[in-house]
Amino acid sequence: MANEKEIIQKDSSLGTIRIADDVVSIIAGLAATEVDGIAGMSGGIAGGIAEILGRKNFSKGVKVEVGEKEAAVDLYIIVKYGVRIPDVALAAQENVKRAIETMTGLSVVEVNVHIQGVGFPEEEEKVEEVRVR
Repeated sequence: MANEKEIIQKDSSLGTIRIADDVVSIIAGLAATEVDGIAGMSGGIAGGIAEILGRKNFSKGVKVEVGEKEAAVDLYIIVKYGVRIPDVALAAQENVKRAIETMTGLSVVEVNVHIQGVGFPEEEEKVEEVRVR
């Protein structure tokens, strides 16, 4: 009897294995942030509040729909300025699919990438000398 927040894989000889949707989200988020060219993940208001309270939200910018044997993932990312967006999106799709399938045994049917913005490199702050008279 699973609720909406968990998937169940049954093994009749040993028992039941339950993997929470949040676990799949975290795996996807970490796999996506490993890709060169991704500046960060775009989260909603809840993610921002969690970070303000000091909790690192590894599933920020990730939405998953998980069934008993399959998963679908939506990634909301911010790319670095100057990268080729289709290449970064494809690398993210492949990395997320590989990570989820390897770690959970689920079949990933789709990884949709939504580009939410472009991150610009922070300009070096020039420190001006202050003369003391």
